[in-house]
Amino acid sequence: MLKKKIVFLLGPTGIGKSAVAISLAKKINAQIISCDSMQVYRKMDILTWKVTSGQRKKVKHHLLGMIDPEQEYNVAKYRKAALSICDKLFSKGKIPLFVGGTGLYYSIIVDGLFSAVPQDKLIRAKLEKQLKLKGNKYLYRRLAKVDSAAAAKIHSNDARRIIRALEVYLKTGMRISQLQKNRAGLGKEYEVKIFGLNSKRQSLYDAIDQRVDKMFNLGLINEVKRLVKHKLSRTAKCAIGIRELKGYFAGQYSLAEGKRLMQRASRHYAKRQLTWFRKDKRIQWVSINKSQSPTQVALKLWKKLS
Repeated sequence: MLKKKIVFLLGPTGIGKSAVAISLAKKINAQIISCDSMQVYRKMDILTWKVTSGQRKKVKHHLLGMIDPEQEYNVAKYRKAALSICDKLFSKGKIPLFVGGTGLYYSIIVDGLFSAVPQDKLIRAKLEKQLKLKGNKYLYRRLAKVDSAAAAKIHSNDARRIIRALEVYLKTGMRISQLQKNRAGLGKEYEVKIFGLNSKRQSLYDAIDQRVDKMFNLGLINEVKRLVKHKLSRTAKCAIGIRELKGYFAGQYSLAEGKRLMQRASRHYAKRQLTWFRKDKRIQWVSINKSQSPTQVALKLWKKLS
C-alpha cells in the first residue's frame, strides 16, 4: 500500500516561499499549511507578510491568523492543529504542503514533539537564576506540581534534569513525561518530502531589504502602533519590527533608523534559519535566482516529486 505524502517547503525569510508554494500546490493537488510561528496571529498581516486574500483564493491556506496576538501559543498546540488538518486533507485526497521557516514547527511535525524541543536560553537562564537564589528543592517542588510523573523519576538534587524538564514544560506547554511517550515523527506512517529554497547571500539580503520597504509602504507603521497598545503574548512581541519600531515611537531614533534596524534583524534571522535547516540532511536544497519565476521554481520541485 502506498504511503500518503506530506511535502515541506522550507527556507529563510524573504526567499519567496509563498509564491512558489502556490504554484506547486496547484500542480500536486495540495493545500498549504503555514509553518510559521508568527503568522498564526491575527492583526499582524503586514508585519508577518501573510499571503494576500487573492493568493488564498488560488490555493486554500491553513493556520493563518487563528488567534489574537495577546494569546499565548506553543508547539504542542500547533502540532495538534496541523496533524488534524493533515487528516482532513487526506480524507479529501489532497496533499498537505507545509510552507514556512520556523524550524521548531517543522521539527515537531517531522520528528515528534520531544526530540524537537531544543534548549531555550532565556527560559534556562531564568531557571538557573532561581536555582542559585532558592535551591534545588524549590525547583523540584515546582516540577512536581506540573509533572509529577517526571518528578518521580528524577532525584531532587539532580538540578540538570529538573531544569530540563521545567524548560520543556515552559516552552511547549506539555509535560516532558508525556512527550517522551509520544516522540515518534511522521516518517514511518507517511512519505515525507522536504525541500529547502536558498539563493546567493547578497541576493537574499537584497530581497529582505526590499520586502521591508514594501511593508512600510503598505502601512506597517499604523499596524504596529495598534499592536503595541495591547499586552502582546511572549511570542507575538518577538515579531521582527515590534521592538525596532517601539524605539522610533519613543523618539529614540528616526524612522529611517527604525527601518534599518528592522532590515538588519530580518537578515540576522534569515542567517539563523539557514543555520538550523542546514543541520538537517533530509532537506533537498534548491538554489534559485532572480531570473526564475515562482512557476519555474515550482516546476523544478514538481519534477523532483515526480
